[in-house]
Amino acid sequence: MRVFVRSSLVLVLLLAGGCRKLMPEAPADDRLLDGPVAGLSAAEHTRFLVGDVAFNEEVFTSATGLGPLFVSTSCGSCHAGDGRGHPFTSLTRFGQVDATGNQYLDQGGPQLQHRAIPGFSPESVPAGATSTRLLPPPNTGLGFLDAVPDADLLQLADPDDADGDGISGVPNWVVTPAYVTHRPGSMELEGRHIGRFGRKGGAYDLLVQTANAYNQDIGITSSYAPYDTYTGSAIDPEIATGTVDDVVFYLRTLKAPIQRDRGDAQVMAGEQVFIAVGCAKCHTPELRTGPSSIAALANTTIRPFSDLLLHDMGPGLDDGYTEGSALTSEWRTPPLWGLGLSPDSQGGTYFLMHDGRATSIQQAIDAHGGEGQASRDAARQLSNTDRDALLRFLESL
Repeated sequence: MRVFVRSSLVLVLLLAGGCRKLMPEAPADDRLLDGPVAGLSAAEHTRFLVGDVAFNEEVFTSATGLGPLFVSTSCGSCHAGDGRGHPFTSLTRFGQVDATGNQYLDQGGPQLQHRAIPGFSPESVPAGATSTRLLPPPNTGLGFLDAVPDADLLQLADPDDADGDGISGVPNWVVTPAYVTHRPGSMELEGRHIGRFGRKGGAYDLLVQTANAYNQDIGITSSYAPYDTYTGSAIDPEIATGTVDDVVFYLRTLKAPIQRDRGDAQVMAGEQVFIAVGCAKCHTPELRTGPSSIAALANTTIRPFSDLLLHDMGPGLDDGYTEGSALTSEWRTPPLWGLGLSPDSQGGTYFLMHDGRATSIQQAIDAHGGEGQASRDAARQLSNTDRDALLRFLESL
C-alpha cells in the first residue's frame, strides 16, 4: 500500500511538471496593452472588471437594441486587445468642412452606418458630402490623458508660431453636450471647451466618446444619447446609464503602455535622434497629470509622446472633413506609446496614420507634411545607423 501511494505521488508530480512545461508562459506586462492601472482600490478594481466585461464581451443583437443601422455589434470588436483598429474596422465620417458645423445631420451625419439589420438598408455617403475613413485608435492610457490639465496643453500651443520653428499647435475647441461635467480647471472659449479624444480631438472626454460610440457605432441609445440613428427621433434608452458609466471607468483606468528595452543603447540613441530631428516638438515625450477623482491617475508624470493639440499636416493628409474648430488638414498629435505593439491587434502588420495608409513606421514618417515636413525631411537625411536607431526607439514604445 505504501509503495502504491508513493508511486501515485510521483506520478502526480510528474504530470504537474509536464503540464507546466506544456502550458505557455503568460506574456510579459510590457507586451500587453490591456490591464488596469496600478494603485486602484478594491472597489475600483471591481468596477474595472465590470466595465471590461461590458466593453469586451457584450455583443448586441436586434433583440437587445442593435441598429437598425450600425457599424459594429460590440465595443471590443473594433479594439482588439484594446489596441489599434484594422482597416476592416474603420469608420466613415462625413458632412463637415469647417467650424460652422455638420451640414448633413439630417442625412445621417456625422457617421456612416454601413450595416443594417434585416429589413433596413444601410447608409451611403450623401452626394456632395466630403468624407473620411478613420481607424479606431488604441484605448490604453486614456485616463492619464484625460487628467492632463487644460492649462498645460495651452502652454504647449503656439498658434502664431511665435518661436518661428514652423510648429503651431492649437487646441480643438468643441461644443460639449449638456450632460458633461467639465474637468477641474477646464478652459472655455466662447462657450467651447478643449477636446482631446478622437483623431481630430473632437470629443471632450471619454464619456462623450463612449456615449457617441454606443449610439453611432452600434445604434444603441442611452440617457446620454437618446436618439435613434435611423429616424432621429428620441427613444427610450437601450442600455443602462450605469453600464455606460462602467465602460467609461474601464477606459479611464486602462494602464498606460509600458516601453520596452528603454535602457538599451540603441533605443536610447534613437530617442536622441527623435528629439534632434524635431519629432518631439509635436510628439511631446512627457506630460504630467493634475487632480483626478481616481487617485491612481492624479499628479503623475506620463510618457505619451503627444501634445494632444492639432497640427496642420499639409495637403497630403487633408481629407476635406473636420470636427469642432479644427481645419480639414489638422489632426491631433496621436500618442505614440504602444506604437510597437500595434501589429498585435492589426493582424501582424502595421496600419498607421488616421486611415491606415502606412504599413510601416517608416511609411508613417514619410507621410508627414505641413508642420511635420521639416522633421520628415530631416529623418530622410539620417545615416543608416541613426535611422535604424530611430526606428528601434519607436518600436520600443
